[in-house]
Amino acid sequence: AVSRSSTRPRLDLPQMNSKKIDFSVGLFVLVGLLAIVYMAIQIGGSRFLGSDTRQVVAIFSNIGGLSSGSNIMIAGVKIGTVGPITLNKDTLKAEVELRLNSDIELFDDATASIKTNGLIGDKYVSIYPGTPGIGIELGPDDKIVDTESAIDIEGLISRFAFGSVTEEKAE
Repeated sequence: AVSRSSTRPRLDLPQMNSKKIDFSVGLFVLVGLLAIVYMAIQIGGSRFLGSDTRQVVAIFSNIGGLSSGSNIMIAGVKIGTVGPITLNKDTLKAEVELRLNSDIELFDDATASIKTNGLIGDKYVSIYPGTPGIGIELGPDDKIVDTESAIDIEGLISRFAFGSVTEEKAE
């Protein structure tokens, strides 16, 4: 009679030490978290170390739907974003903080205009930087005062539709 052992034969496979497994899992989780933080910073457009921007304030009589976070462009190229928008209680005009790339030079004859992408698209600030060699470069406390406010499309359409647009009659 053949006697069978009640124990199963052990397979001696090389097993990783539990400390090595814990270390590997921890390293994997850490790399994953760092990747998520990096992507959040990139998508959010934030700067993690240091600031590559400079702030300039533009004065507008009407911002017409412009909001913080809107784009700032020169010749259709994004060069920054709109920061906080405040109302100057003395002049009753909007003061818009423009956060521009630090390598952008603006001069005292610079102009800022609020434009619209398409007919009813997002608002953005378009900047003409001024004339190098003729104008004086704007400093950190200088303001852009030569501005064009947003066009009120809804107001124009309603004036046209209800006949309050003035017409000159030839006599």
